[in-house]
Amino acid sequence: MGNNRRTYGEVDGFVNMLLAACDDSSINDTLEMLLSMPDDNRRAVIGRLLERLRAEEAPQDLIEGMACLLDDMVAEKAYEVIYQCAKRMKSR
Repeated sequence: MGNNRRTYGEVDGFVNMLLAACDDSSINDTLEMLLSMPDDNRRAVIGRLLERLRAEEAPQDLIEGMACLLDDMVAEKAYEVIYQCAKRMKSR
């Protein structure tokens, strides 16, 4: 049987969120604050945020992108990406 599961890199909402963080310092700052939290805290905050996004019928891409950050390893990699973007933004 084949595995049809997508990788995080195939989740458009996740990729677009990271790209937006590289272009917009306020998004970068928000994600940095969220991703610098201890894992348990980050997962709890994201869980509450996801509940709110679903209740408000936010775009599915946004919900899927935020849900990727529940994974500790993905959150760590995302933090590295946005940190590098922030350094580039400051050197412009």
